[in-house]
Amino acid sequence: MPVEHGEGLQVLHYEVGQKYDPHFDYFLDSFNIRKAGQRMATMLMYLTDVEEGGETVFPNAKGNVSRVPWWDELSECGKRGLSVKPKMGNALLFWSMRPNATVDPSSLHGGCPVIKGDKWSSTKWMHVNEY
Repeated sequence: MPVEHGEGLQVLHYEVGQKYDPHFDYFLDSFNIRKAGQRMATMLMYLTDVEEGGETVFPNAKGNVSRVPWWDELSECGKRGLSVKPKMGNALLFWSMRPNATVDPSSLHGGCPVIKGDKWSSTKWMHVNEY
């Protein structure tokens, strides 16, 4: 993906009890799409470990999500879909669009509440066109 298609990095900090409600990274309005086209992918980089909670959860994910090896380490929120535990140095790439260029509702995602510790992450959104 060309570097010119990416938005600037966003850095996020969550303290105990803070979360991010499930949302889509793609746009549903023409105003935002006009600038650089649809957001097609997100790279979420974990800058710290989180002692408990803070998972990135995909509530619309299909499949046997309870078979992930870290299932027993997830908070209750993290068990409401496919979840990724924040681990410093790891990154999560997910697509907001399907290969046929339609938006993908299974990309709905959120950040579970931090239960213990705090969470730092960085997000990079990538667009169809130059941003």
